[in-house]
Amino acid sequence: MVAVARNADALDDLRTQMSANGGRIVTCAADVSDLAAVERIAVVAIEAFGGFDSWINNAGIGTYGTLDQVPAADHRRVFDVNYFGVLHGSLVAARHLRERGGGAIINIGSILGDRAIVQQGPYCATKHAVQALTDTVRMELEQDATGISVTLVKPAAIDTPFPEHARNFMDQPPRLPQPLYAPEVVADAVLFACAHRKRTLYAGGGGMLSSILSQAAPRLADRIMEAVGTRAQQKPNDRGDPSRRDNLYEPRTDALRGSQDVRVRRSSVMVQVQKVPRPAISIAILAGGAAALAWATRPKWRT
Repeated sequence: MVAVARNADALDDLRTQMSANGGRIVTCAADVSDLAAVERIAVVAIEAFGGFDSWINNAGIGTYGTLDQVPAADHRRVFDVNYFGVLHGSLVAARHLRERGGGAIINIGSILGDRAIVQQGPYCATKHAVQALTDTVRMELEQDATGISVTLVKPAAIDTPFPEHARNFMDQPPRLPQPLYAPEVVADAVLFACAHRKRTLYAGGGGMLSSILSQAAPRLADRIMEAVGTRAQQKPNDRGDPSRRDNLYEPRTDALRGSQDVRVRRSSVMVQVQKVPRPAISIAILAGGAAALAWATRPKWRT
C-alpha cells in the first residue's frame, strides 16, 4: 500500500504500525492540489511495488458557514483539494492503469453530491463536481475499452474529525448530523470496489434515504433543510476550543476519529446489500413480490 497525506509525521506513525503487523507500506507526503505532487505518488508506487492496480482519491477539506461568510480564497481552496485533487489523481492513475491493461479508480464523493445542505455550500459544490467528473472519467475510459473500472463511493456522515478540522464561520462549533457511521463502513465499500466493477456505492443507509427523498420530493427536502439544517450541524452546549486550528491550508496533527458523544454505527446493511450481484437482487425482489401476491390473493375461508 502507498499511504498519502500532507502530514509526514502521521504517515511515519502509520508505517510503523502497519509494518509491525506484517503490512507492506510506503508513504508519500503530498498535497493533492499539486499535480506534480500527485505524479510523484505514482512514481513512489512504481519504485516500491512495480506499480498499482487500484487508486483511491479520498482527500477532502471543508468549511462551515453561509456562502457570503466564506471568503472566495477559502472557497477556491476547497475546490483545489476536493475537486482538482480528484482530477489529478484520476488522470495520473488512468495513465498508469492503461499501460497495465486495467485496474480500479475509486473516488470518494459524498451524499452531499446528491443533496446540498446549508452551511456547507463550497463542500457540497465540490462533491457535485466530483460526481460529474467521475462519470466523465468512466465514460472516457470505457469508450477506449481500457478495462479500468471507475467507482464513486458516497459516504453518509462518518465519524471522522471533519467538523473539528473544517474552517468554521458559524457562531457555534460544528458537528455532523446523525446517523453517524464508522470509517470502516467506507473502507468496506472501497475494498469491495477495488475488486468488483461497481458504478456507485452508498456507504451508510441514512445517506441513501436522504438522496431518495431529495430526488422524490426536492422542495420538501429544501424545506426540511431550511428548518433544521443549521441546528443539526451545531453543538449549542459546546463552546469549543478558541485555539482550534483548521486544516484548510496546513495539515492537522491530531485525531483520527470524531469527538461527538453519540452512537456510531459500526456496519451498514446498505453496503452489504450493494455487494449482492444484481441477478440475486432481482430474484429476491421477484420472490418477495410473488409471495406478497400469493398472500393477497389467498382464498378467504369462512369459519
